[in-house]
Amino acid sequence: MAEINRMLVIGAGTMGHGIAQVAAAAGLEVTLSDVSETQVQKGLAAVRSNLDKGIEKGKVTVEQRDQTLSRLAGSTDLPSAAAGADLAVEAVPESLELKQKILRDLDQACPPHAILASNTSSLSIAGIASATARPAQVVGMHFFNPVHLMDLLEVVRSDETSDETVQRVVTLARKLGKEPIVVADRPGFASSRLGLVLGLEAMRMVEQDVASPEDIDKAMTLGYRHPMGPLRLTDLVGLDVRLAIAEYLHRELKSEAFRPPEILRRLVAEGRLGKKSGRGFYEW
Repeated sequence: MAEINRMLVIGAGTMGHGIAQVAAAAGLEVTLSDVSETQVQKGLAAVRSNLDKGIEKGKVTVEQRDQTLSRLAGSTDLPSAAAGADLAVEAVPESLELKQKILRDLDQACPPHAILASNTSSLSIAGIASATARPAQVVGMHFFNPVHLMDLLEVVRSDETSDETVQRVVTLARKLGKEPIVVADRPGFASSRLGLVLGLEAMRMVEQDVASPEDIDKAMTLGYRHPMGPLRLTDLVGLDVRLAIAEYLHRELKSEAFRPPEILRRLVAEGRLGKKSGRGFYEW
């Protein structure tokens, strides 16, 4: 079974640069790609900032930082960056059409042995893979934010994903210091279905004046030892992102548990998208 040594990450945003960081820290040669040089440099700078914070906290040495950065390059030339990749993972916004376009381009540019992966948190892996001529080598690699701190990697296999592809990705996950779980390609997978239904119910509780967002979150952090409450997590993920996923799961699963609450629709319409806009359920 071929080892994965060279990795391409498409999308230099929060998830993309985090994936690139953990891969480079684990010894892989990594290229971080985006549509503009500005975005690429912003992603590379974020990696350096994360590593510098690790040094300040005594969790990363200067040598580890320098070695990680030495294995990390940036590029806006996707075909060139893909040419030597053993694995390419996209971490772009949750749009099926966009992800299909990227995987179609990767399918043409990557070597025949390369695995193509999506960091999607809810979209169909089979649907994404349908844009390629190698569906057996397409898999979901759902990382969690912040990537360099979260232990879980959700490996999602479609009905066409080969056993070899799954095993290669599970082996890589452990090399990256992640604990992998393997789940079937069903709407919302495991983590998004469970996490989202909790978040949506917390929103309904705010709507019904059951308690404040702060106290609802405190119930879960102190009562159930969740590291973060569902409403604060929603602010970090983005209310618009959670709305899109809720609409998708409500449509696909036909379950009222995933019907978006009116408060979520209203806040998104008002531009209160969470931390990225400065306001959501909390002030940032």
